[in-house]
Amino acid sequence: MTDEPKQPPAKPAPSLGQEVGDRARRKLKARRRPAESVWFGLGMMGMIGWSVVVPTLLGAALGLWLDKHHPGKHAWTPALLAAGLALGFLAAWHWGAREHDDIRDAEDDAEDDADE
Repeated sequence: MTDEPKQPPAKPAPSLGQEVGDRARRKLKARRRPAESVWFGLGMMGMIGWSVVVPTLLGAALGLWLDKHHPGKHAWTPALLAAGLALGFLAAWHWGAREHDDIRDAEDDAEDDADE
């Protein structure tokens, strides 16, 4: 027995025909997908930004209201501000992950259609 780690067998190099076919499929897929403008990117950043800002501001506003109407030993504002911020980041992360999954599913569907 040797102490050398086992390496998986090397994949055979794709043939010229396979490479040309793969490039053609990618080119056709790029042509079918509409070009996304700068405005689309700014809109995406805006959606993610608002999904963080709104819960943060709501938490701060609720904290200020509670501090004014129900004063106590500890302030509500920083705690609810942090909770709103955490909730906003969680919502943004969830939304981004869902969008990423949708994009990946669309790409897989396009590849499956091209293979048929």
